[in-house]
Amino acid sequence: MVIGQVIADGISIAGILIIVALGLGIIFGVMKVINMAHGDLIMIGAYTTYVFSTVMKLPFFAGMIAAFVVTALVGALIEMLVIRKLYGRILETLLATYGVSLLLQQIVRMIFGPGGKSVKNPLESSLSIGSVVLPHFRLFIILFAVFLLLLVAFVIYKTKFGIQFRTVSQNREMSECLGINTSLIDTYTFAFGAGLAGIAGAALAPLKTVSPTMGLDYLVDAFMVVVLGGVGSLTGTAIGSGVIGEANQLLTLVTTETLGKILVFILVIIVIRFKPEGLFKMERR
Repeated sequence: MVIGQVIADGISIAGILIIVALGLGIIFGVMKVINMAHGDLIMIGAYTTYVFSTVMKLPFFAGMIAAFVVTALVGALIEMLVIRKLYGRILETLLATYGVSLLLQQIVRMIFGPGGKSVKNPLESSLSIGSVVLPHFRLFIILFAVFLLLLVAFVIYKTKFGIQFRTVSQNREMSECLGINTSLIDTYTFAFGAGLAGIAGAALAPLKTVSPTMGLDYLVDAFMVVVLGGVGSLTGTAIGSGVIGEANQLLTLVTTETLGKILVFILVIIVIRFKPEGLFKMERR
C-alpha cells in the first residue's frame, strides 16, 4: 500500500474521529460529565438513519437531520432524569451513565433485534488522484467534519446560547446571580452534545454494520482524542483527531492493526504524562 493512500485513509479516519469526539468534548470537556453512554448515543443516531433511509426510503441526509433531533431529545431526557442529580459526583455519574448505556442497548435490541442492519452508501463513487483512491463518501465525511467544527465554534462563540453555555461552565454561581437559568443551559448543552453524537452515528451508518454495540468501538477513541487534544478545546479536538487518525494508519505499515492501536494508546499516555492538560489547554478567566 502506497504511503499516499495511507495518509489519505488517515485523514478520513481523522474526520470520523472529529465528528465522534465533538459531542464528547462538550459533555466531558466542558460539563465535566464522564458519559459512558456516549457510544450508545452514536448507535441511536445510526439506527435513526437506518429507519429514515432504509426503512422509510427517505434521503440519507434527511436521516442525518433526524439523527441529530432524536439523539438530542434522548440526551435531554438523560440529563433531566439522571445526570442533573449527579453533577459534581464523578464516580456516581460514571456508573449511572454505564447503566444508561446498557439500558439503551437493550431497548434497541427489543425494537430492532440483535442482528446488524445496513444503510446504503449515498455516495458510492470514488475520486482517484494518481494511485490514491478516495471514496466520495469518505471525502464528504472530511468536509462535513470541517463544517461541523466551524458550526460548533460559531454556536459556542457567536450565539447567545454559546455565551451562556461558557458562562455557566466557568462560574455557575455567578451565572445564577446574573439571572441565567443554569439548569436549562445544562439540559440544552447535554442535548447539543448528544445530538452531535447522533450525527456521528449517521455518518458511520453507511460505513459500519449498525448494531446495538457499534458505538462502543468509538468510545475509547473519542476519549483519547479529547484528552490528547485538551479538554474543552475545539482546536485540540481537531489536532488530536488528526494525530490519532494518522498514527493508527501509519503504524499499520510496520505492525498489525491491534498492536498499532496499543502503540497509539501508549503515545497518548506519554503525552499526557508531560502535558496533563493536553496539547491545547482551554483558557479560563
